[in-house]
Amino acid sequence: MSEDRILWGVGTSRTIRAHWALIELNLPYKTEIIRTRTPDTETATFKSVNPRQKIPVLQDGTLTIGESAAIVTYLAESYGTDKVSLIPETPKARAKYFEWMSFICMELDATSLYVLRRHWSLPEIYGDSPIANKASEEYFNRMITAADKLKNPKQKYLLETGFSGVDILMTTTLKWAIDYNQKIPTNFMEYLEKMGNRSGYIAALEANKMP
Repeated sequence: MSEDRILWGVGTSRTIRAHWALIELNLPYKTEIIRTRTPDTETATFKSVNPRQKIPVLQDGTLTIGESAAIVTYLAESYGTDKVSLIPETPKARAKYFEWMSFICMELDATSLYVLRRHWSLPEIYGDSPIANKASEEYFNRMITAADKLKNPKQKYLLETGFSGVDILMTTTLKWAIDYNQKIPTNFMEYLEKMGNRSGYIAALEANKMP
């Protein structure tokens, strides 16, 4: 374990992203068991780490960073190797990386699935809203259908350069979508099956388990 590298958070589709990136890059780290929407996030210790009280959070030496996509990208840029890079080097390939990252996090995650999380999964907290749920499901379907047209079916991964951080983001988002009963195009279901069999993902599932 690395005492200078600590990942705060387990149990969500966002925390698993950080675990997965650390595992793919073979980086030692310590896990702090912080669970979302529990008293874990209310402690003075965690508030001092992240005043937003959100997980995951990574402490890497003197750096503290939140937001799963930012953590994955930081790790990719800081610790990538010729064997495992997680992010392309050329400007055009990096542009596609950031395009996919923004699309996954904003259009699929925040605008669609997170709305469902609030009003379908947690109505006792945020209120029941069938209209918002229906609109979110329709929007997710439109966006994942568009993504299906953009993804090259001949490629195993989202980027032609190979496995990257956006595959981590997309896989965890699709898994979340399936949990919320969303329909996934055949192309992405085949993609998801391959990603789900990846050793790094399987190890991340174990690392991300709730105690």
